[in-house]
Amino acid sequence: MKSIFRTLFLLITKTNDSKAGFRAPQALRIKTQPEGNGVPLSRAATARLSTWRLAESCVTVVCLSITLLAVEVSAEVVVQDAVGDTVRLSQPAKRVISLAPHNTENLFAAGAGATLVGATRYSDYPAAARKVPRVGGYTGLDLETIIALKPDLILAWESGNRKEDIERLRSLGFAIYLSEPRQLQDIATEIEKLGRLAGTTETARQFANRFRKQLEQLRQRYHGVRPVQVFYEIWHRPLITINGEQLISRAISLCGGNNVFAGLSALAPAIDIEAVLAANPDAIITSARGAQQDREWLENWRRWPQLRAVAHDNLYFISPDLLQRQGPRILQGTEQLCETIARARNKLQRQ
Repeated sequence: MKSIFRTLFLLITKTNDSKAGFRAPQALRIKTQPEGNGVPLSRAATARLSTWRLAESCVTVVCLSITLLAVEVSAEVVVQDAVGDTVRLSQPAKRVISLAPHNTENLFAAGAGATLVGATRYSDYPAAARKVPRVGGYTGLDLETIIALKPDLILAWESGNRKEDIERLRSLGFAIYLSEPRQLQDIATEIEKLGRLAGTTETARQFANRFRKQLEQLRQRYHGVRPVQVFYEIWHRPLITINGEQLISRAISLCGGNNVFAGLSALAPAIDIEAVLAANPDAIITSARGAQQDREWLENWRRWPQLRAVAHDNLYFISPDLLQRQGPRILQGTEQLCETIARARNKLQRQ
């Protein structure tokens, strides 16, 4: 950079010293042949014209140099992740590993799916994600494979990946982006951040804006409806639900539902049957994986006909891939959730 400005200084200085015999470089010399009306330029006019054109060329060089320097500086990417940590890359990531299915989906939504070189099990959407090497799962990561893949960036899940695995990756010098959407609109924000990290800013921004627009349409559609008391079952044995900070609970609220276990402290607390009986929800929604499991879970609740949800036949199922992944498809899951709660609401009003 010093050499650039030294050269520019010399050029500008010599421009003011034309009487001392300064001779412009061949590429910058001005011809003194007749122009326009065919009248030759005087020596003084020629000197002035040469000086002005040389100065103009110098300004162009300065502007070009500043532009190149700005591009070089802007190649660095700095983003704050979901837990407030700063992620700094010297340039947009070209090799990314995802440690959670929703991170994988968000990366593709940001237009950066081509950067994915590794992912954990169940990263099966979109179809292209199934082709990348597996690097472990929720119970543990394959550190040897991760190291061999040489990622520029690793996308982790703050509440889903083991903390010891994340700390181990940090100690090895990998750049880590921690994801933890707690509000539905946070998904759009994360997609935009992934776009910046991978150099696909415009694609990510367009997708995020569409997401926000559809989300707002859902909010408006179900604003002010009669509340329905909802129990959401993540797992059957042990019986696991969600608290009010979990993303699915936000979706329940958007649909006009009240999560009966919103007040618990853990994001995904284990409870017992007695707690559900005491809460006595208007509707029970399960997230079983597969039709057979779905029937088993729902039929199990029919053993307690004293529950309002059972008495009104408000037992429902929604695919966990649509609601339990903090990715763009949660809008589809939320729409199904709202329609399900609306059906439960209608049954309660009729009976």
